[in-house]
Amino acid sequence: MSVRPTLLAAAAALFATSAMAEITIEDPYFRTASPMAKSGAAFMILHNSGAEDDRLIAAASDAAMRIELHTHKDLGDGVMQMMEVEDGFVIPASGSHALARGGDHVMFMGLIGQPAQDETITVTLTFEQAGDITLDIPVDLTRQPEQGTMQGMSN
Repeated sequence: MSVRPTLLAAAAALFATSAMAEITIEDPYFRTASPMAKSGAAFMILHNSGAEDDRLIAAASDAAMRIELHTHKDLGDGVMQMMEVEDGFVIPASGSHALARGGDHVMFMGLIGQPAQDETITVTLTFEQAGDITLDIPVDLTRQPEQGTMQGMSN
């Protein structure tokens, strides 16, 4: 068995990793609209300190039967429609993207159980460049929309 191919593969992996996006997550929280709701959503700020744009393309969790990336679309006359964003969300190089109430978010449909205040929901976020990031998101059923650092964030 030759060591050379292994060393070349390791060097290639190190080079590829250094060029990737570097994602960090700020202020994640999960909430439902009511104690008996069958759906909920996760919100957070995604930061990319890397030199390349990245894209959040999927989310997974055992907390619900279905997880989708969603946004709200203004249909006019005060009517908002929630819809899946199949292409995901771009997190620009050296920039941020907020997943916030009334905007982009991770949607949990068919909740398994009823998440309670201060519990955590384990979620795996999948990015095109950074790969999978698994985190425990705290349940915060009392937070008001203006609380937290997400208000005023621009993409």
